[in-house]
Amino acid sequence: MKDKDKKVKTAKQLERYFKGVANHRRIEILYLIAEQEGITLDGIAGILNCNFKTASEHTRRLVQAGLVKKEYQGRWVVHFLTPYGKRFLEFIKTFQHS
Repeated sequence: MKDKDKKVKTAKQLERYFKGVANHRRIEILYLIAEQEGITLDGIAGILNCNFKTASEHTRRLVQAGLVKKEYQGRWVVHFLTPYGKRFLEFIKTFQHS
């Protein structure tokens, strides 16, 4: 798809993404999922040394924002970045180093 064919996001759509990462823990979760695609919620909570319910709520909000997707693999739920999640993480990295 060429740049001119891409739809421009509305302010409301952009708000959804920004609200999705409007927390330091959610940003940490984005970085972690990028490093360990397919990580479970137990893995996220363990590595970030946070409560399972806290990790669950933050992950839910990232999914709701369209930045993370869940996949069921047997009895496990694993997490991956969506294409928008990957782009948003690159934006965060660029902003972090500027």
